[in-house]
Amino acid sequence: MSDPIRIAIIDDHPLFRSGVALTLAAEPQFEVVGQGGCAADAISICEQMLPDVLLLDISMPGCGLAAAQKITQTCPIVRVVMLTASENDEHVLAALEAGARGYVLKGVSATELIRTINSILVGETYVTPALAARLLKQVRQAPHTAARNDYASLTLREEEILDEVSRGLTNKEIASRLGISEKTVKHYMTNIMEKLQVRNRVEAALRSRENSKENGGATIKRMRR
Repeated sequence: MSDPIRIAIIDDHPLFRSGVALTLAAEPQFEVVGQGGCAADAISICEQMLPDVLLLDISMPGCGLAAAQKITQTCPIVRVVMLTASENDEHVLAALEAGARGYVLKGVSATELIRTINSILVGETYVTPALAARLLKQVRQAPHTAARNDYASLTLREEEILDEVSRGLTNKEIASRLGISEKTVKHYMTNIMEKLQVRNRVEAALRSRENSKENGGATIKRMRR
């Protein structure tokens, strides 16, 4: 029998937090190893317990987004999932930029939450579909220039890195997978965002997925000149 998935839950509403904890603890695959109500609790629990998954609210003392950024830097093994009532697009982008692997609204069902946690554990990134669709729509409606959609200007290495970004991998994970330094990945990402004229890696990933759909679900790989 495999070890249970260790979960920590941070939310400043005790009743909601307890409800999530009871729901997950009822599943044999999960073990709730920590609970708290503020950013400091989140950081402390992650540093001491190193849970597999951290469910983290945004609006709470100390700011959930700040905690997410700190935890993804100091405890990269912990998968941070924002579980929040906020449907603010900027919060979604900021959370993913901070390293969160998921963004889930509090109206989610227990079944969907469990499914989301499991998908994140196998390397996927999850955003509540309605929010993801809205973000993609914004990207599509943004003024287009030739450079924004000029994927032909990307090198094979840049395409490779962008593909890994769209899978939800961090710069550190991409560096390890491709056998290059994290600094090199950051350099490539800066170049990619400049070429595609996007503001951040989330928009770059959204454009990558859009491009993939337009090409039948696969990014076109070009011969190296």
